[in-house]
Amino acid sequence: MNIIITITVTALVVLYAGLFKAKKALLPLTLIGLLTSLAFVVTSWNTNQTYYGMMQMDNFALAFAGLAIIGTFFIFLLTQNYFAANSENIAEYFTLMLFALTGIVIMVSYKNMSMLFIGVEIMSVALYILAGIRKNNFASNEASLKYFLMGAFSTGFLLFGITLIYGATASFDLDAINKYLVENPQQVSPLFYSGVILLLVGLCFKIGAAPFHFWTPDVYEGAPTWVTTFMSTVVKTAGFAAILRLFADTFAPLHDFWLPPLMVIVCLTLFIGNVTALFQKNFKRMLAYSSISHAGYLLFSLVSLTASSMNNVFVYAAAYTFASMIAFGVLILVKQKTGNDNFESFNGLGKRNPFAAFALTVAMLSLAGIPLTAGFIGKYLMFLNVMHDYHFYLVAFAILNALVGFYYYFKVIVAMYFKEGAEVELETPVQYKVVLALSLIITVFLGIYPAVILNLI
Repeated sequence: MNIIITITVTALVVLYAGLFKAKKALLPLTLIGLLTSLAFVVTSWNTNQTYYGMMQMDNFALAFAGLAIIGTFFIFLLTQNYFAANSENIAEYFTLMLFALTGIVIMVSYKNMSMLFIGVEIMSVALYILAGIRKNNFASNEASLKYFLMGAFSTGFLLFGITLIYGATASFDLDAINKYLVENPQQVSPLFYSGVILLLVGLCFKIGAAPFHFWTPDVYEGAPTWVTTFMSTVVKTAGFAAILRLFADTFAPLHDFWLPPLMVIVCLTLFIGNVTALFQKNFKRMLAYSSISHAGYLLFSLVSLTASSMNNVFVYAAAYTFASMIAFGVLILVKQKTGNDNFESFNGLGKRNPFAAFALTVAMLSLAGIPLTAGFIGKYLMFLNVMHDYHFYLVAFAILNALVGFYYYFKVIVAMYFKEGAEVELETPVQYKVVLALSLIITVFLGIYPAVILNLI
């Protein structure tokens, strides 16, 4: 609970600091607040505290909350120059990001489905505003409107599912719902089955899994790049943590019921995400479709429920988060210099900025799942998880899709090292070097020594 209180108080302090025109204090205050909340994550480890039967701060919640806080910390460092150059209302940007993070922490630690809804809505409302924060930009306005409409639509599914489950069990509490399934396996109400499907649909909307993904590319492309970075990493990770807590734990007794629709979603997500990314000429839009495909790999954790499923998701989420942080960080640098985010903008980057090009190369290799990177370990664990129940055909399908991914990830590497670009130097600010270097070290370290976090949760 201290984590949520700290982030919320930081958001309010930053908002009032903005009212008093203390612009130089905004970033330090924000970073101090995030570091304090991260300290609470560390000191709360292994305590497994429950608050009023509504939230549970176990190691699962703390691990994902810590990952979200670190990701948000990095994004604030990456976007410092953007705020200074593009807006007078910097405090509002910071505050909305922090409120979204508050909702995310609630999403990964809920013990009651009413708290799941509250967490989703706190996060979503802040993101609707952030996606359209550039009021004079048509693409940003369109992104905000699409995200709001699709988000409201998916919230209807989520609420209806929660309502039906409450109607069947007379409880929002996850333990009580699980007890209902365990004690009455042959007498589960039809309302409950309908509620499970509606919840699956509503949450798949939130994470951008196919066939509920159609808002993702346009919103990711139209929103400011730093908002896209936040949505593609921190928000997506929180969504999977929420799904995992609900389906891998509470709804586990009904695994045979919701497995077939999940398998269809996994196959569609992998196929649509990878094949569509193959034809993109815009790097940012390619990353959007790539994030859809990674949603498919993360859903592998629910195909076969094992004791390591939760930890496997955390490893994959960490690998994906830090690789994407590098990719979007370099994208922000390139776009600021060239004015666009097409693949041609990266031509000759290996000569113009060797460090940024090397970092992006490692990030692409990790997202593709090449050995000695964290992304390879994440994919390996997901495939191993599915092989546990002998779903060989699904693993084969996923491997074929991963091979497709090699092409569009290597496209940017070819552009950086084998194509001539404008002879213009691309300077890297200090904070960018820090974020890229730390993300690079984590990506390589976890790829070589994965045992560090293999049994963390």
